[in-house]
Amino acid sequence: MNLAHNLRPQSLKEFIGQNHLVGQGKILSNMIKSKSLSSLIFWGPPGTGKTTLAHIIAKSINANFYQLSGVTSGKKDLLNIISKTLSLSKETKQSLTNENSNIENSPSILFIDEIHRWNKAQQDTLLPYVESGLITLIGATTENPSFEVISALLSRCRVFVLKSLTDENLNQIIDNALANNNQSQLKKTKLNSDARELLIRLSGGDARVMLNALEIAINTSPKKTPPLSKGGRGDLIITPSTITDIFQTQSTSLYDKKADEHYNTISAFIKSMRASQIDAALHYLARMIDGGEDPKFIARRMVIFASEDIGMAQPTALVVANEVFRAVETIGYPEAAINLAHGTVYLASAKKSRASYDAYSRALQDVRDNPNEPIPLHLRNAPTKLMKDLGYAKGYSWQKGNVGARKGLSYLPEKLKNKKYYK
Repeated sequence: MNLAHNLRPQSLKEFIGQNHLVGQGKILSNMIKSKSLSSLIFWGPPGTGKTTLAHIIAKSINANFYQLSGVTSGKKDLLNIISKTLSLSKETKQSLTNENSNIENSPSILFIDEIHRWNKAQQDTLLPYVESGLITLIGATTENPSFEVISALLSRCRVFVLKSLTDENLNQIIDNALANNNQSQLKKTKLNSDARELLIRLSGGDARVMLNALEIAINTSPKKTPPLSKGGRGDLIITPSTITDIFQTQSTSLYDKKADEHYNTISAFIKSMRASQIDAALHYLARMIDGGEDPKFIARRMVIFASEDIGMAQPTALVVANEVFRAVETIGYPEAAINLAHGTVYLASAKKSRASYDAYSRALQDVRDNPNEPIPLHLRNAPTKLMKDLGYAKGYSWQKGNVGARKGLSYLPEKLKNKKYYK
């Protein structure tokens, strides 16, 4: 049946979501209407309509459409498409010289799904053809294009950010699926409110995941009402337990240890602890653990946090954070999650002070602004007679009851002797 494929919208009128881009009078809608399309990058979570929009755009402006996957294709596939496009361009130019020709000069759109999977050399190959206008590029990515798309290519494209689909959007997609006239099996499917809510929630804003799960539910749901007539099939009832069973075997988490959500989540975790928001910190900790994040990575950040954000306000925080790291090293998952949770609550609850970290930052800035300032002679080591004769260690005492520099002598270089870093 392949619901996600069969129900793919064929026009902007059928498209659901992303109203900030495709709504009446919005930027993408206007570009399609005026047929003034430029190269684009669609950036957004999975299942939000990036591929569908590319197909709709190509169909709306009657473009020659080519599609590549950033995972399975490479430079050779790209050059094959460029060759075809060049041939079409030559044929079109020859035909247009004929006054009686009715041939329309159709643009060529190249859609690259997961363009962030292409390396720099592969992306560089695109540049001259995008620059010349031979092809109009539409790239789709779930990762931040600022980091994953080379700057030269990014500067030649407009980046459109797609948002996760709302519950309202997903409800509408379900309604459209169940009302699909081409699928009698769908029309006889009953999805109660609890099962619908669960399906939407566990899909994580991904329409493709949701439709795939709905399709599995239709094919595997054991409960059916009695046939309405002899030989009839009767209605098929999808229950919350069916939905739960399906999502036990498939993950919808966006968390990727090497991608954007990795950095977003650890940032949210640190900022929540910094603000003493214990519940939020635990939430982001759970997301990282559930996503398979390395527990030592989390523990290392907690050790840093203990000195950077808590510091002298509660010096024992560093002791606790280090013990969490040791426990994580020793125990590992799944039990190490308990140690991480313990440490997270302690650090989030602790008083905060950046005084020592800020003091170090000010000292570091002075070191960089005033490189190689001479260390005062009285603080220098004097292991030889020559050094003593030159004044090394003069004025410094290390005797019982008299340790330190003579009164009036600074411990800082002369140029910085009145500096105060720690406040």
